[in-house]
Amino acid sequence: MSKQTAQDLERARAEQAPQQRDQAADRPETDSDRDPIAATIERAAERVGSVWPLYSFVTANPLSGFEEQPFHRAVDEAERLFGGRGYPHPDVFRTAWERGQIDPDVLAAELEARGIDRDPERLLEELAEAEVEATRDAESDGATETVDRVLSKWLGAFLDEGQAKWPMPNREEGFYAAWRSVAPYGGDVPGCDDPSDLPETATEALESILDEHPESRWVDIAERHFAALPGWTGFIKQRVDDDTDPWQAEYPIALREYLAVRLTLADRLDAPIESPSADEDSDTGDGEDAEPPLPEIWLTAWEKSYRGRLLEQIDGSVTDPADAGETSRPAGQLVFCIDTRSEIVRRHIEQQGNYETHGYAGFFGVPMRYQGYDATASVDACPPIVEPEHRVVDRPDDEETVTKRDRWTGLAKVTRKHFKRLKANVVAAFPFVEGGGAAYGSAMAARTLAPSAIASLENAVDERVPSRHEFCSPALEYADHEDHTHADHDLPQGMSLEAKVEYAENAFALMGWTDFARLVVFAGHASRTTNNPFDSSLDCGACAGNPGGPNARVLATICNDSNVQAELRERGFHIPDDTVFLAGEHNTTTDEIELFDDAVPETHREDLEQLRADLERAQAGAAAERLESMTDGEVDPEAAVAEVERRAADWAETRPEWGLAGNASFVIGPRELTDDENLDGRAFLHSYDWTTDPEGEALEAIMTGPLVVTQWINNQYYFATVDNRVYGSGSKVTQSPLGNVGVVQGNGGDLMTGLPLQSLQLDDDEPYHQPLRLTAVVHAPRERVTEILRRHDDVERLVDNGWIGDLLVVDPQRNAEAFRYRGDLEWTAVSQSRTAAPARGREQEQGGVSASARD
Repeated sequence: MSKQTAQDLERARAEQAPQQRDQAADRPETDSDRDPIAATIERAAERVGSVWPLYSFVTANPLSGFEEQPFHRAVDEAERLFGGRGYPHPDVFRTAWERGQIDPDVLAAELEARGIDRDPERLLEELAEAEVEATRDAESDGATETVDRVLSKWLGAFLDEGQAKWPMPNREEGFYAAWRSVAPYGGDVPGCDDPSDLPETATEALESILDEHPESRWVDIAERHFAALPGWTGFIKQRVDDDTDPWQAEYPIALREYLAVRLTLADRLDAPIESPSADEDSDTGDGEDAEPPLPEIWLTAWEKSYRGRLLEQIDGSVTDPADAGETSRPAGQLVFCIDTRSEIVRRHIEQQGNYETHGYAGFFGVPMRYQGYDATASVDACPPIVEPEHRVVDRPDDEETVTKRDRWTGLAKVTRKHFKRLKANVVAAFPFVEGGGAAYGSAMAARTLAPSAIASLENAVDERVPSRHEFCSPALEYADHEDHTHADHDLPQGMSLEAKVEYAENAFALMGWTDFARLVVFAGHASRTTNNPFDSSLDCGACAGNPGGPNARVLATICNDSNVQAELRERGFHIPDDTVFLAGEHNTTTDEIELFDDAVPETHREDLEQLRADLERAQAGAAAERLESMTDGEVDPEAAVAEVERRAADWAETRPEWGLAGNASFVIGPRELTDDENLDGRAFLHSYDWTTDPEGEALEAIMTGPLVVTQWINNQYYFATVDNRVYGSGSKVTQSPLGNVGVVQGNGGDLMTGLPLQSLQLDDDEPYHQPLRLTAVVHAPRERVTEILRRHDDVERLVDNGWIGDLLVVDPQRNAEAFRYRGDLEWTAVSQSRTAAPARGREQEQGGVSASARD
């Protein structure tokens, strides 16, 4: 964009500002405007991040409510509010330093820039000394602990989603009313012998307590009490925001009710309503221009050291992707999620032959609410920042296969349900154990001692039971839907031709496709594990913690539609007549890629069989590489597949796979940038060709969507590693699943919000995930990225405030020179050599060489 155009945009914004202010003044008055309690709750809840149920685990930044602040100020305030640390422990920095992960030259430059002349060893000692001072015993508040315990008990009972045999009564009346009706019988509310001893409504309860405090303190009071149990608060917040949650519709709860119960308990149990240090808290926080603390200097040096090594792996000879790579038609094109686990398997597939692999957000651009065959509920199969726009269900194609499958699954369901009733029944439990104990004991012993044999048995059963994709197809036409009175009637059932064309065109445009192979595979991903409460955290984050296979099937079905192809050819996408699109699903635990080949004609069977054979070889290599990261030595590829299958079937395995542990970067560009490099499964890879995106619309979609989501993922892993007690979920060994919604440590307390230790550490003393903020690398003209930041304040804020550690542009119009974003829409050139990587990946920013975004 030219300088004149930029000035015109700024002038237009200035002219619109008064009109926007008038519109804001004229907007209808909201409940928050009229009700000071509603306004208080709305403001106070902003600090607590949403928490999704464990069966649909959504990875998110736990400090998302602080993103408008610089990173160092935000973690300082979050430590005051939640009690969680914001930077790695000094021992973690020392380990990184001793292992050479922090470049001495980079650290020296960071220290010099801030006028620090002490040597690194002395600085590490200072960090350790400060840690000792900070770890003083906190004052114990027994009354508040009692409030937490009692409130957690009632929240667990009310928010239960089908696990409890004796559910809490009166839940349909709402949380406060239900609690008020049973509180007199719990024995934990002093002076409460009858429901009439408590205020009749949540609002009355809040008014009776808040009126004793200045209204100027209400937000601080509510914020403190929301932060006391951030897991439960975040879960309630998410459930209230989910308009389709059937449990919320049946058993409603609101933050107003939660706060009313909590303040009532605090008042009755003589716990402090305000923080004992309320006046001090109001004065905390550094000034706007305060320098980052010493731990952030070490963290920045570590991140820049990683950035230098990553830049050395970027092929600087790639400017026009159309001139790079294979010139012959590929044997196959496979599209994977941008997930870091895909980076590994993509490399191994490319080694098998003339295959192209691409990266695309794992919901494949189809924002849908999906209900699988025989599923009891639908799920939003798209990122939380995207609203579903279509309802898609699985429609059976073959009644004979349906009958066969239902016979197997129906018998299994009835048997499980019968055994569950026997175990839970007060009368039948003891004779059931007497009669069935031997059989259960044998089954438990087999699963414990011979998980591989159990895995083989389960695979044999799976082969007898048809999978959904074998007898169902996604219903994409309105006429395919039989239930037109469904509760999701607000969503279109199926898709119009225009919508189908749009989703296919978006996919091809974002990936910069101009050529097509005979076989094109959209491979979603899922994880298959046993006895793992966190299994959905290993599924596709872009599908809101659900498997990505259904989205892949929908896009493949769309792309095989002859009407869609005809329209795409009109728009310049020359799809050959012999191109067939099919879906698949990558099991990230075993690296098996299952192909859903129902749409493949006989003319392509030979291609398909060759692809299957190559995928099996790629699986062996990828599985061996993954196992090496979990063990101490090399792994034989021949034995690797059997071992990962054993881990997936072993119900005692606390670490069936690493998930996204290790993630550190996001590369947006053509595959040729990194196709000869091993990125160690640490990079999100999104395909993008700047030459096919002249207006920058595709890049804008990537930076405002996948980039934001990868920042969520990266910060979830960062904070869960830095302070697992507060931002993670502790050890799996001591966790207890609760109410089918989450886990607690031990037998109660707050709902845990993040990842378990086993997803982050090799053992108790050996970390695996390196807590680094995300480094984003974009292969595009610098001005294009600048304009996107200019138009999207939310994305610019993430970079300016340090929630994304680094944003770099490798500019193909400037001989692939690298530029680092330095804030305020300005850039600094990065001096680097692309031919010979120096030890430790050293790189320095050129002093005084800057590029203004406004030039």
